[in-house]
Amino acid sequence: MTSIVRAMSVVFNVALPVFAIILAGVLAGKAKLLGPAASEALNKFVYWMALPPVLFLGTARRSLPEIFNGPFIGAFLGAMLTVYALGALAGWLIRRERTQIHCMQGLNASFSNTGYMGIPLFLAAFGPDHLAPTILATVIMSAVMVGIAVIWLEFANSHGNGLGKALRDVGRALAKNPLIVATALGIAWSALLPGVAVPKPVATFCELMGAPAGPCALFAIGLFLATQRLTAGLAEAGWISAMKLLVQPALTWVLTQTLFPMDPFWTGSAVILAALPTGALTFVVAQQYQLYVERTSSAILVSTVLSVVTLSALLAVYAPVG
Repeated sequence: MTSIVRAMSVVFNVALPVFAIILAGVLAGKAKLLGPAASEALNKFVYWMALPPVLFLGTARRSLPEIFNGPFIGAFLGAMLTVYALGALAGWLIRRERTQIHCMQGLNASFSNTGYMGIPLFLAAFGPDHLAPTILATVIMSAVMVGIAVIWLEFANSHGNGLGKALRDVGRALAKNPLIVATALGIAWSALLPGVAVPKPVATFCELMGAPAGPCALFAIGLFLATQRLTAGLAEAGWISAMKLLVQPALTWVLTQTLFPMDPFWTGSAVILAALPTGALTFVVAQQYQLYVERTSSAILVSTVLSVVTLSALLAVYAPVG
């Protein structure tokens, strides 16, 4: 009985408010209170203005060993790369298409929505002092997973002659990514000025700018989902969502129990972050290459809706009662 009460407490205190904000965004979009222009503006605000200060403070206030948690990287990245390969292989076995399509299938099956959903979720579940796992996961998603996808697509599109160009494109994209830049600045502060607090005016500015990051990011997800339709690849979105929400967190858990043991907080963080739905950045990649756009949209929508159940269950297991 105690475990049931605890689980319900976490679901109502953490999961319900998080998904309620997403639902509010969906309803606002469906009611035409906010249209595509508002959605685009809100997304840009979150991406360029609100999330970077959160990431900067989250890294500047942590030591390098805490930021670069080796076992976490091994478990989270290892499971993600495995699911990426499994997703691409499954797509190839189900229907033989262009290799670029299988690249996107693998990306959709393994790419967690760490920025727009992971950070708000951790703020609600664990508080602002426990963002290190989701910051590290966001860097991995942006730098490693998008990098692999872009290199694959560029190499395939150039018929094997574009590896150098692909690497340059990835480098330029990372250098312009505000989430990567903010994290790099925070890491630099932690490395060059260990133990030195961020000046109060800077910290206050970052706290004020970052305060709306959580609700705005979740609301933006809702606005995005309100514009999407299940017009293509519903069955495909189903197996991709199963890999994303079930296979990836299960494999992550196995790795934390065998090759990469960690303390309970980092273990739970790795599993929860692996269980996040498909991130909207995959849609950006799909649009950039005019490839797999509709089916990517369906995968994001289906996995986000289904994650209401799976994430609530995981939060009931790993999140503290508060």
